[in-house]
Amino acid sequence: MNPRFAFAAVTSAALVASSLSLTAVPGSAATTSPTGSFAAARRAGAAADSLVASQPTLFRLSAQDRMRQANVTTGGPLEYVSYLRNYRDLPVIGGDAVVVTDSAGKILSHWTAQDTPLRVDTTPKLTAAAAATVARRQFTRVDTVGTPTLTVVAQGSGVLAYEVAVTGLVAGKRGPQEAARRLYIDANTGRILTKWTVDQIHDGVGNGYYNGSVPLDTSHLNDMYLMKDPKRPGLSCGVLGGSVFTKPVDTWGNGTAADMETACTDAYYAAQQEWDMLGSWLGRSGFDGQGHGFPIYVNYDKPNAQWLGDSNAARFGHSVDRNRQLTSLDMVGHEMGHAVVQATPGGASVESGQNESAGDIFGALTESYANNAKDRPDYQVGESANLLNAGPIRYMYQPSLTSDPDCYSSKIPATEMHAAAGPQNHWFYLLAEGSNPTNGQPKSPTCNGAAVSGIGIQSAGRIFMAGLMRKTSGWTHAKARTATVAAAKELFAGGAECRATKAAWDAVSVPAAAGEVACP
Repeated sequence: MNPRFAFAAVTSAALVASSLSLTAVPGSAATTSPTGSFAAARRAGAAADSLVASQPTLFRLSAQDRMRQANVTTGGPLEYVSYLRNYRDLPVIGGDAVVVTDSAGKILSHWTAQDTPLRVDTTPKLTAAAAATVARRQFTRVDTVGTPTLTVVAQGSGVLAYEVAVTGLVAGKRGPQEAARRLYIDANTGRILTKWTVDQIHDGVGNGYYNGSVPLDTSHLNDMYLMKDPKRPGLSCGVLGGSVFTKPVDTWGNGTAADMETACTDAYYAAQQEWDMLGSWLGRSGFDGQGHGFPIYVNYDKPNAQWLGDSNAARFGHSVDRNRQLTSLDMVGHEMGHAVVQATPGGASVESGQNESAGDIFGALTESYANNAKDRPDYQVGESANLLNAGPIRYMYQPSLTSDPDCYSSKIPATEMHAAAGPQNHWFYLLAEGSNPTNGQPKSPTCNGAAVSGIGIQSAGRIFMAGLMRKTSGWTHAKARTATVAAAKELFAGGAECRATKAAWDAVSVPAAAGEVACP
């Protein structure tokens, strides 16, 4: 096996479109518009309100409906305006909608969960007390029952229903189990609208090989727990060729290196951390920028880990000695980082090394955000997984430690893609930490002998992500420099970050191109 081709991304040059989720997901890690984007959010909200008012048929609005904005969410260059619906002053379950605009407020698309305009008699035949009794009967032991409230469920032309929140014990396949459910009960017949009954989000506990005991967001369906994320649509984990992991208890993995459930525990946790990092640090909604994740598979019988761009999934194999699964924080962050690159303008059509470097950068960001006690943040790639039994496969602070180039040259476009990751990895480290960090990170020699001051990994990540959002096909290191310098100037008013971005590119021998913006 050629070790250079380990830890690879199998990508399509074309951006593969994915379907949009049409319903709001409570507890989403997507972030509301950050400081500096309020004007764009206001423009988006005003444009979306105008669309709703002028074209009500797009949203299946009846004369009795009232739509109200729930949130304006920023996802890179786009704004997502979410709506909730009331019918005759009753909340509508399944009547939500989303309008997408650009930052100037131009409408790009609209998405509506509801299929049919509502027409519902809002006088119940069933009393609230009777609805509570129906809800209680679904539990073998009732701990709490919320006050039943009238709602309209967007099922057909609408169903008047009571919403009742109940906690306690329910019958399971292997005995009673704790549950917290939101039940919707037909306010005329007492029938439970099972399609709309919601299990509250469950925080499972995973015992990972790399990460130890970690919290996991899991789903609950038909008395079983699933390694399928209820907060991050599309994210799941299972064995390659099989289904997602499912079990009657919400505890996962035994912490051993060979156990596949443990491998999924580590991978699933890492992907959840990366999702949250993208939202909290970089202002991105999900891996694709539109609030979506992708499936993860373990037990790939190769000494490799891959992002499959044509099928929008990641698969993880084992180390060369078969003693470990390749599901450490940075390796998962790397592969899912390829998903992010694929879902940015221009797709994965980039100069040699840039895609692999992007994976390494997202891996380092994920490690730093998670700050896990067993896998501390660093800028070594794959050190815990030890793919080749030879330590890290790359060092971002000094790529030449594994014989990769520290500096850009005319040879890079023809260099094997993993080795060619060196210059951009080196640039990111210098931008984040500097050439002589004082926080315990290692020194980083520069190609021009100059000292470089770091701006911190979060700020460096924001600049890198904003550069990717300017990417077009045929991207080069020179274009990345121009884009990230412009991004630094736009993101940070003071000028220090802009100057640091230029200095870091100078330090890895990527020169300025004509037209590069001047820093304040």
